Amino acid sequence: MFSIQKCIAAMNWELLKIFGAVYESGSLSAGAKLLGSSQPTVGRNIDQLESQLGIVLFERSREGLAPTDAAHEIASYAKQLGNITDQISLLSTGLAEAVGGTVRITASQMVATFVLPEILKRLFEEQTSLDVELVSSNQVDNLLRREADIALRMVRPTQNELIAKKVNEIPIGVFAHKDYLTKHSTPSNPEDLVGHRIVGYDQADMIIRGFKDFGMEVSKDFFTLRTDDQVASWMAVETGVGIGFGPRFLGKRNGDLVEIDPGAKLPPLPIWLVTHRELQTSKRIRTVFDFLSDELSQINF
Repeated sequence: MFSIQKCIAAMNWELLKIFGAVYESGSLSAGAKLLGSSQPTVGRNIDQLESQLGIVLFERSREGLAPTDAAHEIASYAKQLGNITDQISLLSTGLAEAVGGTVRITASQMVATFVLPEILKRLFEEQTSLDVELVSSNQVDNLLRREADIALRMVRPTQNELIAKKVNEIPIGVFAHKDYLTKHSTPSNPEDLVGHRIVGYDQADMIIRGFKDFGMEVSKDFFTLRTDDQVASWMAVETGVGIGFGPRFLGKRNGDLVEIDPGAKLPPLPIWLVTHRELQTSKRIRTVFDFLSDELSQINF
């Protein structure tokens, strides 16, 4: 005995789509043309659906196909499901094309604090339906864990799942408060830094590697104050705790800071704008990614 519940449970939805095309068009050839397929393929699909359901959907004769009572009953459900499929397709397209909504951005503490606020102000003025969640973090794996949509990083990611674009470089300098230098000598070469109070990182080895690049081996014991909080480190330099390392554009903002030339050029920090491959399908993320790229590339650090 025919059961519509059994039919629905057993249906292959792709075969149902093919059934609907044949039912509406009235023949295998017309259904194949509607689907962009061949008549033999469509015929095999109808046979497969009838076999799965254990019922006859079309009576075949010289005059063509005649839908059975079961086919008429199934057709109403097929039409409803087709409408739902169309609505889902439109919804997904709308979500992909919508600019409004929330974008989660992660950036290093220095960039999140001293670079992004001005850029985000202009973004909000241009895209009034956008919200941004800003995560201040020095971790590089946020995107792979899908904890953020866009990241600003100082190292290029190597994962194939990510899209990365280098948008600028931040020159790095050596700075100290003028009051500190008044009480202590001003170093003129890397060796002169020994004996000074040096502000550096705790776990991060970026500065240690920088010293190694110009031939000076140091350990983290070289630093009098150690913190991996970049903003705290910089504020310590501005307060006069000791000699520290930071973006030159920040050092120039404070008239009480003196840039020291230790006789070795520090390499600039690259800015990489990174996102996952959803950039290719989400207009919202793509819009913010492109906006950040344009803004960051124009800054004269």
